[in-house]
Parts: sequence; structure tokens; C-alpha cells
Amino acid sequence: MMTIRKSIDIKTLAKELRAGSRAALARAITLVESRRGDHQALARELVQMLLPDTGKAFRVGITGSPGVGKSTTIDALGTYLIAQGHEVAVLAVDPSSARSGGSILGDKTRMARLSSSDHAFIRPSPSSGTLGGVAAKTREAMLLCEAAGFGVVLVETVGIGQSETAVCDMTDFFLALMLPGGGDELQGIKKGLVELADMIAINKADGDNLKRANITAADYRGALHILAPRSEHWHPPVVTYSALAGTGIAELWQKVLDHRKAMNASGDFVARRREQQVKWMWSMLEQRMLARLRSEASVRTKVRKIEAEVAEGHLTPALAAEQILELLQ
Repeated sequence: MMTIRKSIDIKTLAKELRAGSRAALARAITLVESRRGDHQALARELVQMLLPDTGKAFRVGITGSPGVGKSTTIDALGTYLIAQGHEVAVLAVDPSSARSGGSILGDKTRMARLSSSDHAFIRPSPSSGTLGGVAAKTREAMLLCEAAGFGVVLVETVGIGQSETAVCDMTDFFLALMLPGGGDELQGIKKGLVELADMIAINKADGDNLKRANITAADYRGALHILAPRSEHWHPPVVTYSALAGTGIAELWQKVLDHRKAMNASGDFVARRREQQVKWMWSMLEQRMLARLRSEASVRTKVRKIEAEVAEGHLTPALAAEQILELLQ
């Protein structure tokens, strides 16, 4: 009887979410983020149920080092998109939030216009867990936002290490934000990040910074010429804008539209979406396997014994990994 009741609840939740209920969307994301086994089973059922209602949104990843103005940029871009008739959702991938307290909760106060809009939805990442776990939950949250009718999903990353690759793997367009700086700053360019980026945008291009921003943009254009682009059909542009002044935001979004058009024409858009789905499957599989290793008492005891043998030098890590894999069969 309880199973039937839960099934009805999921159907009701899906119906409310499709109707655009923010409360239903928030409940659905909370369900997805839950670590309880029964909740996870219901979440999988819910996402599968809503799958036909997903896939139509613009998925844009945004990264940049602290201080670059991500929050102000998202506020300005989101407000512009709402004025254009879009519904905008903002999600975050922040695996460090368990230690630091997170950034986007504070960012909501810096996204004043967006957070007060009825056409926007802002959600922080789970407050704990590995990057893989956070990224998997963000993927599901993104699909839920799409099913709820959001036409643009902005996925923010803290711009640290693997979180950039994770966000790149779940979005259609990856935007890297940079600050105006001299040649010395360019020496510290993160080659990996620039190779992932579909566009580089130099923020704070206003007032006394305008000349420096233009010089920095020219430097990045030069750097991009010697790096292989992600797609032969799109060469990442470098633009300047000011999130604070609101200048250059329309031009920035136009580049996203141009990218979508080029990717659709070449077939790369569909190919990238398919690749995203497969990467998501492997990510989920890894999480499920690790969860089983940690949750099943008998397996956990054996794993601890194997760990001890490795630590004491009695067993090689390679052979230990093989023995752990056998426990999952």
C-alpha cells in the first residue's frame, strides 16, 4: 500500500512540476539530493518520468576565479534574458561548500534582481559530497528545471580544478570569465580551462579598465590561435563586457545563439548532447558502485580488511582493487 501511495505522490509531484510550480521543483531537487535509498529510487523514477519534457533548454556553464564577478554577471545576464522572455534557472557545482560554506548562498544576495524575479529560480549545490556526486545531482536538477519550463539553465562552478570539466561535460556552451590584466597575468592562463571554453569574456570593461580589458582580450585571442578548439565548426570568440554597467551583455548572449546555430548546422549539438548522456551514465554507475561499497555492512568489513593489507604493504593496490571488484559481483 505504501508503494502505491509513493507512486501517486511522484505522479502528483511530476504534474505540479510540469505546471511550473516552484515549490514542486524545489521538492523534486531535494528528493534528488537525498542520500536515502528509498528517496533515490523515487528520484530515479521521477527523472525518468519527466525525461520527455527535457532537452529543449539552453544549458550554459559559467566559470571564473573568485572576484571575477560571476554573481554580478549571472544577475545581469539572467535579467537580460528574462526581459527577452526567457525563464532562467541558476544551479551551482561547488564540491567545496561543505568546508567553505559555499558561495552561491551568499551570491543570492548579489543576484538581487534575479533572486527577486518570478521568472528565475536559484539553487545551490548539495552542501557535501564528492565532485562526482555533486555533478550527478546537478545534472538531474538541470533536467528537472527544464521539465518545469525553464528555457535557460545557467550552471555556475567555483572555477577550481575538476569542477570546470564536470560543468563543461553537462552543458552545451561553456563560458570562461576573466579579469582585465597585463601580460604577466596571461602567463598564468589555465590552458586546460581555455581549451574547454566556447567563449572567453573579459568582465569589468568600463571606466579606467576599458583599455586594459581590450588589451587583455587581444592577448587571449592570440593565445586561442595556438590552441585547438573543441569543435572545428566553432572558434571561441573573446568579448569584453561590464556586468556592473550592463554593457556588452546582449552581445555576449548573441554569441551563445551563434554557437547554437553553428552546432546545430554541423550536427555537433546532437553529438555533444549524446556524449553528455553517456558520461552521465558512467558518473552514476561510479556513484552507485561506491555507495554499495560503503553501505553494505558485509562488503564494508571486507573492504576495510583489504585497505589494511594495502596500508601495511602486504597487498598491492592493483590486486586490492581486483579483490574489491569481485565483492561487487
